[in-house]
Amino acid sequence: MNPGELLTIEEAARRLGIGRTTMYALVKAGQVRTVTIGRLRRVPTFCLDEYVRDLLAEPTPLNPAA
Repeated sequence: MNPGELLTIEEAARRLGIGRTTMYALVKAGQVRTVTIGRLRRVPTFCLDEYVRDLLAEPTPLNPAA
């Protein structure tokens, strides 16, 4: 994919492996940035990369049973 490629919310959700409703919640919470073109909302691919990078920067507790 091109770094400047724009995805629909559904395409972005598929790329992250999450549901559409969860993707909309991430956008609404401001965790994933989007652009608006007319009445259309699109997710630049680099914004998905930013979101994943931010997730990796957060410490994740390990389950001791794991």
